[in-house]
This record gives sequence, structure tokens and C-alpha cells, in this order.
Amino acid sequence: MKKKPVTGMKDVLPEEARIRDYVQSLAREVYSGFGFSDIETPCVEHIENLLSNQGGENEKLIFKILKRGEKLNMAEAKEENDLTDCGLRYDLTLPLSRYYANNASSLPTPFKALQMGYVFRADRPQKGRFRQFMQCDIDILADPTYLAEVELITATTTLLGRLGFEDFTVRINDRRILRAMAECCGFDSDKCDLAFIILDKMDKIGVDGVREELISSGFSAESADKYLALMEGVSGGISGVRKMCEALEGFIDEDVCKNLSTIMSLASESKSVPFDIVFDPSLVRGMGYYTGTIFEIEVAQFGSSVAGGGRYDEMIGKFTGQKVCAVGFSIGFERIITILLDQKFKVPTQKDAVAILLEKGLPEDRCTDAMKKATQLRSEGRRVLVVWANKNKKFQKEQLKEAGYEEFIDYYAEEFKK
Repeated sequence: MKKKPVTGMKDVLPEEARIRDYVQSLAREVYSGFGFSDIETPCVEHIENLLSNQGGENEKLIFKILKRGEKLNMAEAKEENDLTDCGLRYDLTLPLSRYYANNASSLPTPFKALQMGYVFRADRPQKGRFRQFMQCDIDILADPTYLAEVELITATTTLLGRLGFEDFTVRINDRRILRAMAECCGFDSDKCDLAFIILDKMDKIGVDGVREELISSGFSAESADKYLALMEGVSGGISGVRKMCEALEGFIDEDVCKNLSTIMSLASESKSVPFDIVFDPSLVRGMGYYTGTIFEIEVAQFGSSVAGGGRYDEMIGKFTGQKVCAVGFSIGFERIITILLDQKFKVPTQKDAVAILLEKGLPEDRCTDAMKKATQLRSEGRRVLVVWANKNKKFQKEQLKEAGYEEFIDYYAEEFKK
């Protein structure tokens, strides 16, 4: 028997569990204030849905589930997929799309969904990245307008502010601008996705690295140089969007640029916490299902992205045969938990957690008094722990304080003492 968890999975100790519960409860509180409704979807999805060319590289990381009973015929299987009919979900967006297609008649329009749950990827584990991890998504379905993006950005930045994050930047772009850039530079349409994958490495390998990889992947040096030149001097505010759209005249619909500018303007004006919102033409995001606006949030003090999302107007239609607009934002739940743990974050506690310590050898009538006291306090809405006192009571109380208990009631064998 092995006592360690499977590689890429982990045991969660009480201190981390408290932080995880706190972040989830705060997310529900903030997002419900923006009109989002909690939903749940199964962890297991049909294998044909998971392999529908929507998940990009994640489709290579699916945990597939063998068919069961008589359906599992190892002898006649010609390939791996003959042995499976379902798998563990790799994100929450695909299950949400199936969920909406199946339940749209029972849901309001537009529908604002909040979903928190575990997803699974057979990835190489590293700090903050696991094979089983929690995702926390908000999505707005059936709203084709900029209002959806503004609400998502405002809600997500509000939550991050409530979690104590500051000095963060919302980076925003549009996949249609990326495609217009590729077309303007003469890239083959069937190789655009490859160009985007390379561009997505900009923060890791820099401009020179991107140029070198574009050329080594078959793009001409002239096209690569023009592609990178388009991005020079356009990052920043709404003026950058205008400059880019002027450079792409004839390749981009003017409404795309106007929509992006409106989102940036309204999100900046309606924010509840300080943040910058900037146009970043190098922002790609890896999921193949994005069709329009894409965004990420970076926290300067940690030098990393803690949230991301975008518009995926075509995914639900693959289930229904009709176009349903959709856009979502996901916080990097596990990354945030890792940051909070590294910061030695303590969950804010109300002074309503009480620990009742019973001295060993306490007579039954005194024990009864203690249990009645606990019942009374719980009826008042307080959190009460009843435990036997250890020999080293000072250390025990220090541990309980770490767990959020700030008031103690000691029941001694001879007397009641508070």
C-alpha cells in the first residue's frame, strides 16, 4: 500500500482547506452580487465531446475512462478510442456549453453562470500546476454585446481586490485582430494557429525568439518582420487599438475595433478597485475555441497571470446547430491559493469561534454542562469545538488560534472557569 497520493494529485491539509473554502465562499459572495448563478456539471464527459477539437493542446491530456462490462472488448479494439466512451473533463467551458444546450429552455436569457469544480489533465506536475485542480469560472451566455465583457472584467477584478491583490493589469485583445494581422502579413490561413502559438511565447522568448521560431516554422522573414512591426508602439490604451486598426485597414471590420475600445472604456470607468486595462496585440490565449475578445489579468507583485478568458461564440452551436454567443472569465484558483500560502495568508475570522476544553476526568454532570453550553452557543450562530484538553494546554490553544478559535472556555474537574 502506498501512502503518498498519485503523482499530480495532493492531500489538502486543514490550513490550506480553510483558505480554499474562504476563496470559494468569497467568490460566491462577490459573483452572486453581479447576478451569477451557481451551477454544477459532471466531472465525466462523453469522449466525443472532449475530442471535438475545441480544447487545443488539452485534448492530448485527457484522462480517458475504459468502457465497462460487456462494452469493453479488448480483443476487437483496433485503436485506443475503441476502448473508451467517456473521460474526465479538462476544463469547465466545454461542459458548460453542453449544459446550456441541454437546459437552455429552463434558463433565463442572458444566462450568467458561476461554476466551481475540479478538472483533470494528464500534465507534467509542477508548483501550482496539478493533474487534478480547481477551476472557478464565470460565464455569460446569449449576450452578444460588450456589456458581457465589461461585467466579467468588473466582477473578476472586484474579487481579486477583495482577496487583497493590488497593482494588477487587465490585458485585452481580440482574436479577430490577430487573424487580421496574420492576413495582412501574408500568412497562409491554414497556418495562422501555428503563428499564434509562437506569438503566445513572446513573454518567454522575446521578440527575437518569436521571429526566429516563425522563420524556422516556414514563415518568410519578410512576413515575420511585418507581423512583429505591427505590434510596435500600439500596446497601451484605446489609442493603441485605433493605431492598430488603422494599420489593418481593409483587413479588419471597424466594429471590432470600436467594440474593443468600448469595453476598455466602460471597464475602466466602472471599476470598484484600482487597475489598469491595456491593449496587448501579443495576447493570444491557447484555447482554440476563442472567437473574439480575449483577456488576462496580471499581478505585478507576482509577475504572473492570475485570471484569463474570452469570447467563444461558436462552441454551444456545435451542440445545438444554432449560434449562441458566450464569453467567460476564469480565475487561476490554484495559482491564487499557492500565492496566498506563500504569503502566509490567514483567513479573516470573526470572534465567534469558541473552543470548549474539557479536563480529563471531568465528571459526567460537568460534561453535561459543557455540552449544554456548546448547544446554546451554536444556537446563537457561533462555531463551537468541544475537545479534551491536552497536557500542554498552552500549545493546544496556540494551535486552535491558528485554526481560527479566539475564545476559550475551560471546564475543569472541580470548577467552571472562563
